[in-house]
Amino acid sequence: MSGETAALAIQDPPYNLVAFDQRGLSEYISWCSEWVRVTDTALAPNSALYVWLGADQRSGYQPLPDFMLMMRQKPFQPRSFITMRNQRGYGTQHNWMAVRQELLYYSKGLPKFNVDAEYTEIPKILRGYYKEVGGEMTENLQRSKSENIRAGNVWVDIQQVFYRMEENVNGCYAQKPPKSAERIVKANSEPGDIVLDSFSHAGTTLIASELLSRRCFTSDIDPVYCEITIRRLEHFRATGKMGWQNGNPFEREMWQDKTLQQLIEVPTEPTQQLELLGGS
Repeated sequence: MSGETAALAIQDPPYNLVAFDQRGLSEYISWCSEWVRVTDTALAPNSALYVWLGADQRSGYQPLPDFMLMMRQKPFQPRSFITMRNQRGYGTQHNWMAVRQELLYYSKGLPKFNVDAEYTEIPKILRGYYKEVGGEMTENLQRSKSENIRAGNVWVDIQQVFYRMEENVNGCYAQKPPKSAERIVKANSEPGDIVLDSFSHAGTTLIASELLSRRCFTSDIDPVYCEITIRRLEHFRATGKMGWQNGNPFEREMWQDKTLQQLIEVPTEPTQQLELLGGS
């Protein structure tokens, strides 16, 4: 951190235990305890911590409840349990379709919270919740600062990323929507603040920070995801696009590797972003 501290950390650790070298649950939680400790050292006295974490309904809802219990021993206060609804999910004919992603919000001290960041693009179309104010009976539209509804802790207005979207990054299957990162960054930081992300993956937090004039300190243990993050930022700065709707961050390599072309589907013509990045 070079002596600086972050106002906000958005952490999205790998929580699929099969993909995570098949670690046991207790070992996984011990590992989480360590990166939470390290995160704490990088945060300012008044700061926010968000953690994306899964709950496997086929295996005792792990690791979510175990992580929450571990966090009781940490110097963070639980603030909200947020659910983001996916448009697609998984399930069987004998269970409810799983379409939610869990997001935990913790605070350290008294962090910033800009309530205006909560307002969604969903208009307030329903009247109700009448209340007397100054001797006059008013309803919620009259009392609100916005014509749109607030997000609350159930997010239904953010589109899940899939391959046809501009922000799609091929190979990043745990990619979070940019709007989810933008909402968090707007709520808990100001322009110029540092945002910490220790699990970059697709670089979504970095892109949101770039868009909103924050500084993002990010890293990833996998060099492939580090390279994807770098290329995504370069691509965004060159084109204004957040991903590759009909392309791939490794297009140049694909065009130069005949063996690779036989294994994957390669476009017959180079895309615009390849030309902008100096491809031939």
